[in-house]
Amino acid sequence: MKLSDRKVRLGVAWLLVLPFLWFARPTPTTLLAGGATALLGALIRGWAAGHIRKDSTLTVAGPYAHVRNPLYVGSFLMGLGVTIAGGVPLFVAIFLTFYLLVYTRTAMVEVKFLEERYGEDYRAYAAAVPLFLPRPLPWRPDGASPAPRFSLHRYRQNREWEAGLGVTAGFLVLVAKMTLGG
Repeated sequence: MKLSDRKVRLGVAWLLVLPFLWFARPTPTTLLAGGATALLGALIRGWAAGHIRKDSTLTVAGPYAHVRNPLYVGSFLMGLGVTIAGGVPLFVAIFLTFYLLVYTRTAMVEVKFLEERYGEDYRAYAAAVPLFLPRPLPWRPDGASPAPRFSLHRYRQNREWEAGLGVTAGFLVLVAKMTLGG
């Protein structure tokens, strides 16, 4: 039985969480800097989750008009924020390495899938919209109707609140560790 990429990513991430929490040395400064970074990531992920229609259509509106992988950008910022908050530069380097190795592969698998599924529409989108670093002005395909608005229903349907809960729990542990002198 082959494990899904998502299960492998989550499994490896959880293996890194326990040592991270054990060795973390949060300070008010690292918590503030990390919190701001993670909050930006959570907002980007939430914005993306309120637009994406998984497995039904190629989403090119909202944050997807700026970057092809806003969920990954948001995850990156959330993870970076938590590791910055931990106050141990080695864990920031470990996170960056983990993210680069795991998400580069994940994004390439996704590119292949989307190209097979949506063909020329995806190729035109991919040619105009960067994979990871957002373009400043939104892309709109020729003749496209106005972009659909953010949908709270879609946000909930995509269960995005779970990512926010996970990051919040991580920050609560870091605050407790700092407060209790652990």
